[in-house]
Amino acid sequence: MTGLDPGLGAGTGSGTGPGPGSGTDALPSADSTARERPQTRTRTGIAAAASAALVTAARRTVTIALVAALIPVAAALLIAVTVLSAPVSIPSRGAWRPTRMAGFLLVYLVVDLAGVLAASALFLHHPRADRDRRAAEAFALLARLLAVLRKVADRLFHLEVEMTPALPVGDRPPDVPLVVFVRHAGVGDSFLLLQTLLTDVRLLPHTVLKGVLRADPCLDVLLGRVPHCFLPPAHGTAEDAITELAAGLRSRDALVIFPEGGNFTPRRHRRAIASLRRLGQYRRAARAARLRYVLPPRDAGSLAVLAAAPTAEVVFVVHSGLDVIASARAAWDFLPFRRPVRVHWWRIPAAEVPVGDAARSEWLLGQWERMDRWTAEQAVAATPHV
Repeated sequence: MTGLDPGLGAGTGSGTGPGPGSGTDALPSADSTARERPQTRTRTGIAAAASAALVTAARRTVTIALVAALIPVAAALLIAVTVLSAPVSIPSRGAWRPTRMAGFLLVYLVVDLAGVLAASALFLHHPRADRDRRAAEAFALLARLLAVLRKVADRLFHLEVEMTPALPVGDRPPDVPLVVFVRHAGVGDSFLLLQTLLTDVRLLPHTVLKGVLRADPCLDVLLGRVPHCFLPPAHGTAEDAITELAAGLRSRDALVIFPEGGNFTPRRHRRAIASLRRLGQYRRAARAARLRYVLPPRDAGSLAVLAAAPTAEVVFVVHSGLDVIASARAAWDFLPFRRPVRVHWWRIPAAEVPVGDAARSEWLLGQWERMDRWTAEQAVAATPHV
C-alpha cells in the first residue's frame, strides 16, 4: 500500500477563511483532508499488520516450544503405560489401548514438530518464492504429513475407510472448483477429509477452520502459506473472510466448510433449535427438530460461499464411524475400531444449485435431511443422537 503526502490548508489574507495573519491556526482544506485519509489508513494498516505479525510470532514460539517439550513426556508416558499394562494385556491378549493412544500421541507430536522444521527449511531454501510456489510446497508437505498420520492410525487403531461411491480415478483436475460441505462428527474427521482430498483426489483444500486449531504449530505454519480461513477472523466478519476465500477458487481447488459449526451433541441440537425459534424461523426449527443425528446447517457462511463461487460444483460429504468417539471415555471403549468408517458423498452441478438465499437455505437444509437419513441407516447404538 502507498500513501500520499499530507497537505496543509494555506489560507491567505485575501480569502474569506482565516489566513496566517488572522491570529488563528490555518484549517486544512477539503483537498488536503482527502489526501490525509489514505495516509492515515496506510499507517493504520501497517501498524495492524505489524501487531498481527508479532502476535503470530509469539504464538508460534510458544506452541512450538510446547510441542518440543511434550515429546519426551509422551515418550516416557508410552514406556510407562506399556510396562504397567503388559502383565494384564499379554496373558489376556488385550487391546493395549493405553499403549496405542500414547504411541499415536508421540507420533503426532513428532510429525508436528517435523512439519514445522520442514516448512522452515523450505522457506530458507526458497526465501523469494512467489505465493503460488509457497502454496504448492505447503500443500505437498501437508499431504506427506497427513499420509504418515493416516498410516499410523491404520496400524494402531485399525482405521479402515469405505467410500461410496468410489472416488474418481485419474490425475485430470476438475474443470471447475468445488465447494465441499461436510458433516462434522467425531475426532479427526477434518484431518481424514483433508488427507483424502490431497492424496486420493489430488485437490487443493481451502479450508474453513476454528481458530483454536492455531494451537497446532504445524497447521498454523502450513495453512498460513495456503488459502484458508480461521474463524473468528482477526479482522472483519466471518462472512467477509469466507467470501474472500471462496472468490479466489480456481480449478483443482476445493473449499471445505463444516456448516454445523461443531460436532453433533444432543445439547447443541437443542440450542440450535432454540436459536432458530428466537429468530422467528419456526418452520425451519420444526424441520431441524426432526433431525436425529446431525445439526441444522448454519446459513451465513454457507450462503456466502455459494454467492462468491457461483461456478463451483457442490459436494456433500457425510460419514459414520468416527461419530461414536464423542469423548475420552468413548475413545477408550471404541478404539481400536471394530468396523470401517463409512463415507458417502454426492456431487451437484453448479447449474442445479438454487438461486437466491432463501431457496438456497431451504436446499441446504434438505441436503442435511438427506445426511440425517443416511446416518440413521449406518448408526450403531452408541452413535450420539436425540
